[in-house]
Amino acid sequence: MIMDCSVVILAAGLSGRMGKTKFALRFNNEKIFLEEIVFQYLSFGCGEVVIVLNIEGYGEFKKFNINFPENVIIAINHYPEKGRMYSLKAGLDILNKRNVTFVHNADNPFVMRDVLKLLFDCILNSDFCVPVYKGRGGHPVLLSENVIRDLFAEDKTDITLRDFLSRYDGKRVDVKSDSVLVNINTPEDYRGYFG
Repeated sequence: MIMDCSVVILAAGLSGRMGKTKFALRFNNEKIFLEEIVFQYLSFGCGEVVIVLNIEGYGEFKKFNINFPENVIIAINHYPEKGRMYSLKAGLDILNKRNVTFVHNADNPFVMRDVLKLLFDCILNSDFCVPVYKGRGGHPVLLSENVIRDLFAEDKTDITLRDFLSRYDGKRVDVKSDSVLVNINTPEDYRGYFG
C-alpha cells in the first residue's frame, strides 16, 4: 500500500573515516546498504524515494547496475563539502510531492518498519518525530510538510538539522530497538556489525 510519505536517503558524504563509499558496503550476499535501505522504505509504502549522491558516488552506484523502480530518484549533490543540510535540500527539492518525509542516513542500513510506523502515526500532531532508545535520539527523523517548507526558506548554510529542528515542536518516540542509534563510520564499526 502506498502511503502519503517519502524518504530522502543521504548518501553524498565523503566517507573519509571509512575509506570507501558507505552506501556500497555489503549488507548481505545479495544487497549493499543502499539496496537494503531502499527496499525497506518501499516495503513500508513510501511513494517516493530520493537518494542523494555526490558525483563520485554516482559513478560507483552505476557500476552495480541496480534496477530500482521509477519512484526511486537520484539527486546529485555537486557540493558535498557543504554538508548534510545542503544534501537534504537537494533531495527534498527533487520530490514530486512535498509530503511528510523521512530523512535516513546511508551509514545506518538497519531500517525497522515498526519504527517507521510509530513515527508516521505521530507526525500528525508534531512538526517532526525522532525515535529514541533509552533516552538517546536516533534516526530516521520524520519531517512534517511545514518544516520542509521552512527548510527551503532557511538561508544559513552552516546550520545543522538538529539546530534547525530545535525551533519546532518535535515528538520523541520511544522505540525498543537500538538500531536507530547505529552509525557505521569506520571499518571497525562495520566489522562490529557485519564481521
